[in-house]
Amino acid sequence: MSNTIKGSVLVVGGGIAGMQSALDLADSGYYVYLLEKSPAIGGVMAQLDKTFPTNDCAM
Repeated sequence: MSNTIKGSVLVVGGGIAGMQSALDLADSGYYVYLLEKSPAIGGVMAQLDKTFPTNDCAM
């Protein structure tokens, strides 16, 4: 992990892909702004109870 900030990025959408992208970019040394139109992040995954194929809890 880098201690110097390379720059800043804006990730639009706080679903699974947006959250993973934000984490990866932050780990790469970028300052990340995560923008989501809903009051909570998680996208469709936050609405699911169980996930396929393991039937594990989605949250």
